[in-house]
Order: sequence, then structure tokens, then C-alpha cells
Amino acid sequence: MTRVLLLGGTTEASRMAAALARDGVEAVFSYAGRTAAPVAQPLPIRVGGFGGADGLAAWLRAEGISHVVDATHPFAAQMSRNAVAACAATGTALIALERRPWAAGPGDDWTHVADLDAAAAALPATPERVFLAIGRQHLAAFAAKPQHHYLLRLVDPPEGALPLPDAEAVISRGPFGYDDDLELLRSRRITRIVTKNAGGEGARAKLDAARTLGLPVIVVDRPALPPRASVETVAEVLAWLHAERGV
Repeated sequence: MTRVLLLGGTTEASRMAAALARDGVEAVFSYAGRTAAPVAQPLPIRVGGFGGADGLAAWLRAEGISHVVDATHPFAAQMSRNAVAACAATGTALIALERRPWAAGPGDDWTHVADLDAAAAALPATPERVFLAIGRQHLAAFAAKPQHHYLLRLVDPPEGALPLPDAEAVISRGPFGYDDDLELLRSRRITRIVTKNAGGEGARAKLDAARTLGLPVIVVDRPALPPRASVETVAEVLAWLHAERGV
């Protein structure tokens, strides 16, 4: 019997959930629980962590999971590493639904860095107005550069004070359009952007707007992950599932 665990939290995961529900595939949608009001899904939902790779392996066995689809954010590296380890330990089939990384084009002014600490270090000494498009989990790294004004865009309002002395939070849920991001950058007089290389179309508008305005962008490269099967579209995941099921 096919029973799928869909590790979600992305737009692609929501599309995957809709496709699984449409095809009548028995599946569970897993949210990490970092968003207060996650998007409703047409599948049973599980919220919260599993307790590492061992906890995930135990859950896969207990729930009779035959296939895992990892559609987490490209920077949810620990969850993806746990999925690889747990699926190997239990003999569970695993595939990643992974966005293609963004690539710089003509007119882009990008600086690539390995992690968020390096991104903070790459900011200039003179004060600037920085669009910090990295979510809310790792803001503390930028406290080392308190001279800058930071613009944040968050899904949920921050709980308590932000760990930055000069910051503004805009509460909004993507995907974001080019015109909206162009207006945001102009109205907030942004001079530089810091972003993770999340890939996909839902968050790239800020990069297109930055090109239009001639703004430099610091791009945090994706973390390294263990080898795993990976595809870029929901259709490819469905084809993999059908092949696995012998359909």
C-alpha cells in the first residue's frame, strides 16, 4: 500500500498536496510549525518536529509510510538531512521536490556568500538601508552590523523585540509580484538586498526589481545536502510515485 509523507512549507508543497489529493493518494502533510497560520491543505496535517532522524524513522515505521516527498524550503537543511538518514534506515523511498536555484543574469550585481554570518560580514561599514529577505530565524547574525537600517518581510508579526536596533517589519505572505517589490524597494529607499538562494518564481521578484534599480544583492548559497533523488516539478514527483507503485 502506498502512503506518502509530504514534508512541506513551500508553495511547491501546497501544489504537491493538491495533486496527491486529486489523484486519491493516501498522504500526510507535515508542517515544521514555524508559521502561526499555515496554509490550509487538502490532506491530513501533522505539525511539529519528529525528534531528529531517529524520531522520523520511528514515525515512518509506526505510520506505515512507503514514500517520502521532501518539499521543504531549500534552507531547511537539517530536516532534509534527517529525511535522507531516516529513509535510508527504514528502506523508505525518498524524492525531493526542489526549486532550481536562481542564477545571475545581465545587469545583476550579486555577491555570493556561504552562510548568513558571511552575509553580515559582507555588508559595508558605512550605513545603508538593507532589505533583509531571509525570514525571522537567523536575524541575530546581523546584530554585528548595527549601523544599518534593516527592512524585514515576515509572514507572522514578530513576538517581542527584534534583535536589531534599527529595523522595520512588513507583514506579508508571498508570492510577491515585480511591481509590488519595485514599489517596496523604492518607498523604503533600499540600497542593498540580502537574500537566501531559495529559487523558484514566488520570491524572485525582488531580484528583478533590484536589477531594475541597480541595487547590489548579497546571495547566500544553499547548504550542502547528502545525495538524494531530486526533481523540479509536481508532475515529475507523480511520475515517480506511479512508477514506484507500478501504475
